[in-house]
Amino acid sequence: MVFEDKMIMNGEPEEEEEEEEEEEEEMVDPLETLREKCEQTEHCVHARERLESCESRVGSRSETTEDCTEELFDFLHARDHCVAHKVFQSIK
Repeated sequence: MVFEDKMIMNGEPEEEEEEEEEEEEEMVDPLETLREKCEQTEHCVHARERLESCESRVGSRSETTEDCTEELFDFLHARDHCVAHKVFQSIK
């Protein structure tokens, strides 16, 4: 009986280990935080609206050669341009 209990415990983590893992804070990537903030700026919002309208236009058509690559790159460029000016301020 004791041997069987040990075999069952070997496959499952102990409760103490689970509690320690829950207490640890999750690391937050400052780059992701800055991207989220920059996506809310006026220029990025405008670029995202153009991207979303393109996606809905292309998605509504059954046959088209159009894609939204240009709009996607415009949005990513606007967001990354904003982030580039702020990212090094958050590095310690």
